[in-house]
Amino acid sequence: MTNSKEAKARIKINKLLEESGWWFEDNEKGKANIALEAGVKLSELGDDFENVTKGFIDFLLLDKDGRALVVVEAKRQSIDPLSAKEQARIYARNSGARFVILSNGNIHYFGIFYMAILRL
Repeated sequence: MTNSKEAKARIKINKLLEESGWWFEDNEKGKANIALEAGVKLSELGDDFENVTKGFIDFLLLDKDGRALVVVEAKRQSIDPLSAKEQARIYARNSGARFVILSNGNIHYFGIFYMAILRL
């Protein structure tokens, strides 16, 4: 059974990303520009991906050359996403991303991973 509160936030964030020109699958617009971290495939996570034992990047936005650009860390809507700043910094450092976005679908923070994260 999935964690429906976090799943709702992820669905909302995914919709916001798609509306802004980001997508997981190759399509008529071009190659996918959202990925999970290396070695993790969305199709292999099953129905309960929020309860995996090893943490992974929720959304990794890629630049035009397919390199890591932004780590997006999703939290359930009832949690202040700023609580995930250290987790997102680790993911950004490990993936080579320069920026992080923390979001619960309603509140969004943006920052450079090694600096203070600012509320938008």
